[in-house]
Amino acid sequence: MAQVRYTRLDNRRPSSNYCSTVTVVVFVALCLVGIWMMTSSYVGPAQSVDEISLDNKDGIKKQMTPPAAEEGNGQKSEDAVGETPNEEKKGDGDESSSKQEDQEEKKEESTSSGDESSSKQEDQEAKTKEESTSSGDESSSKQEDQEEKTTEESISSGDESSSKQKDQEEKKEENTKEEPTLSGDETSSKQEGQEEKKKENTKEESSSSSDESSSKQEDQEEKKEENTKEESTSSGETKSETEGGENKNDDTKSENGDGSDLGEKKDLKDNPDEENPDSNDKQTKPETEENVSGEDGENQKKTTTDETEKKSSGDDDKETKTGDEGAETKTEKESTETIVEQESQPKNETSGDLSPPGAQLELLNETTAQNGSFSTQATESKHEKEAQKGSGDQVDFKWTLCNTTAGPDYIPCLDNVQAIKSLKTTKHYEHRERHCPDSPPTCLVPLPEGYKRPIEWPKSREKIWYTNVPHTKLAEYKGHQNWVKVTGEFLTFPGGGTQFKHGALHYIDFIQESVPAIEWGKRSRVVLDVGCGVASFGGFLFDRDVITMSLAPKDEHEAQVQFALERGIPAISAVMGTTRLPFPGRVFDIVHCARCRVPWHIEGGKLLLELNRVLRPGGFFVWSATPVYQKKAEDVEIWEAMTELIKKMCWELISINKDKINGVGVATYKKPTSNECYKRRSEQQPPICPDSDDPNASWKVPLEACMHTAPEDTTQRGSQWPEQWPARLEKPPFWLSSSQTGVYGKAAPEDFSADYEHWKRVVTKSYLNGLGINWASVRNVMDMKAVYGGFAAALRDVKVWVMNVVPIDSPDTLAIIYERGLFGIYHDWCESFSTYPRSYDLLHADHLFSKLKQRCNLTAVVAEVDRVLRPEGKLIVRDDARTIQEVEAMVKAMKWEVHMTYSKGKEGLLSVQKSIWRPQDVQTLTYAIAA
Repeated sequence: MAQVRYTRLDNRRPSSNYCSTVTVVVFVALCLVGIWMMTSSYVGPAQSVDEISLDNKDGIKKQMTPPAAEEGNGQKSEDAVGETPNEEKKGDGDESSSKQEDQEEKKEESTSSGDESSSKQEDQEAKTKEESTSSGDESSSKQEDQEEKTTEESISSGDESSSKQKDQEEKKEENTKEEPTLSGDETSSKQEGQEEKKKENTKEESSSSSDESSSKQEDQEEKKEENTKEESTSSGETKSETEGGENKNDDTKSENGDGSDLGEKKDLKDNPDEENPDSNDKQTKPETEENVSGEDGENQKKTTTDETEKKSSGDDDKETKTGDEGAETKTEKESTETIVEQESQPKNETSGDLSPPGAQLELLNETTAQNGSFSTQATESKHEKEAQKGSGDQVDFKWTLCNTTAGPDYIPCLDNVQAIKSLKTTKHYEHRERHCPDSPPTCLVPLPEGYKRPIEWPKSREKIWYTNVPHTKLAEYKGHQNWVKVTGEFLTFPGGGTQFKHGALHYIDFIQESVPAIEWGKRSRVVLDVGCGVASFGGFLFDRDVITMSLAPKDEHEAQVQFALERGIPAISAVMGTTRLPFPGRVFDIVHCARCRVPWHIEGGKLLLELNRVLRPGGFFVWSATPVYQKKAEDVEIWEAMTELIKKMCWELISINKDKINGVGVATYKKPTSNECYKRRSEQQPPICPDSDDPNASWKVPLEACMHTAPEDTTQRGSQWPEQWPARLEKPPFWLSSSQTGVYGKAAPEDFSADYEHWKRVVTKSYLNGLGINWASVRNVMDMKAVYGGFAAALRDVKVWVMNVVPIDSPDTLAIIYERGLFGIYHDWCESFSTYPRSYDLLHADHLFSKLKQRCNLTAVVAEVDRVLRPEGKLIVRDDARTIQEVEAMVKAMKWEVHMTYSKGKEGLLSVQKSIWRPQDVQTLTYAIAA
């Protein structure tokens, strides 16, 4: 490292007793130099020109300046150089330090440019001249010094100059550089060099000889190329020293030789958002200091090429003269521009895949979701745990295998045997409802023996692998109704059901013919199918551009919802028991029940009134059951009770027809759009719910036998029917007011539109092409933290369906999702989701885990993700870089494949694929073991 040179602080010109003539000046200077060289201490051998490394072709190092200069006090490197000759006369040893600095700088330089060679030759020739004018002992001493510096054989004083010149020419040939020659009169040139040194000492500039000027001019041209048009000084002595430290932007190079800039690293530490776009290292970790590398490697190659081209042209004869102050200003500006350019480039940290353009564009455009004008859905749960610190710092997670009675079909909140046994009654299907363990499991659910990759949609609608859902009871019970059959190694689904043995499509068309106003796929878009069986009704409604939320309990009809999900049809395990369904009020266009065996009329019609809550005003209830068309005593009794109840609820019977092919009858009712009927009732039964009763509150809210009135204000949701599909998907709901503040801080309609545009860009530019996902293998998708449903809307043209989950502690925007023709559900991710293991092909979590780890056990949440996701299924996480790192460590411990880790600033993106690995160690969950 070059030693620091200090300038005089008083700026006084040293006293001089020199004669006025140039000859006396030169003679006295040479004598003083000769005397100094005899008395100066040995500074070590110089680096041979043949030993200079070729690895860093333009690695010009910046001369270290005094601390005052680095702090911007106006002192320049030229001043430091100008003072050096004066201090040499005082015998302070600065020239020895200067030589040592030059030697060390030579070691750091990758190659010497033409101007460096010229400068060294000039210095050596000057020294030779000094030897020739000194005494014989002085000449011998100088010659010995030259022999040590060049590590060459001792040569005479007269031949030394030409030998050095020859070495310099050989060096120029090695570096494919042209070098200007010196003038024939070496003595005159050397004298002029001494004069320049003298003039620098007095801070006066002089011009050099014509050849020196040409050489300096070429040097200046090359330096401008290297430093992006940075100008440097023109003095002969200063030229050599500024070559070793002219680029202030480079400041001090990294000692490990990685080409990075320490000054730049300091900036990047202070500004973690900046990253290097040219890094070739493929990372799988979020951004750290070590992941930020410099641009010097590429810049070195570019600068070398520019130097060669500039030297070859040689057609610029204009000499540049500037002070160091201007050069320093331009260098600082260049440094700032370099950092800004780095900020604009994306950081690419991948495990083999290029970072997606969409992620680069959108990762930092997201803001932390605020409630805005939307209240939260959550009511406090006694089972919610205290905030727990995520254990993502650990790299070596110890996962275990769950040992339960349910085995591969384990659903923690539905298979809590201990809680079910402690129930006092089951007459309201309490045993089929959710009973989550106090501490959610952190073990992994085993795979069925012989599990295979699921068959892709649409073939999966007709058949699935028997080994994936190895249950035959339903086939035995319902085989004659064409629900499901065992066919070799497959389970096949003819498309039938209890009420449509000859196929669901005919049944769907029959309903449309009976009630033309239904208009499948236009007016009617979102359907709730209660008691869905294997969900063939919902499965074939996809052909009519309709999506169906199918639900059925986990009961003696073994694995019916599991069959539906394996087929690629939306379904959840749920029962209408003592609490409300996890949906907002007034959201479903149609509610369907085909012999669903629900006693709608009992206890004041409590269950049917729950359907009334979730049904949109003007929506239809399609009831296909034996009481509609059979005359058995039990059926007649139910029909009469239902007729009386429905009349009190003000539902209108639109149609009652019998399907001759299937031999079943279908009754269709319409919910009123106004409150006139409610007011005309002679008996207020069922009663109207009090104004304090929020129809949207549904998470663990008990059922009440009351009705919510229709909205009368035309600006309220439900006062008019949504736009027809597909227009309703993209258009903000009419009831979103500009006076409302959206989740991301804008006016609600604007917020809605911005969210949709955002997800269209992300999905199109990133998810569909940039994450290495084969979307042909994706059918069942879950957005674990949906806001407006923009992610699901952006996937409209992909053959998938999306379960939009609105967490109970997030802004309650689920009604907006339904309004645009999509569906979803409320859920608390501190508990298990009501679905079978291996239900989904892809899970998407946008800034969910960082929020969950404040109140949940993040390890349990990741274990639930593993339970819900199919083997070879994908997980996409967008979150802060810290959380990304924690989740990545957990899934890596499960042998998941990391497709991508991308980070920019404090934000990150993680894309991983689940493996089929299962741990060997077993954890027995005693509350899930049947006696």
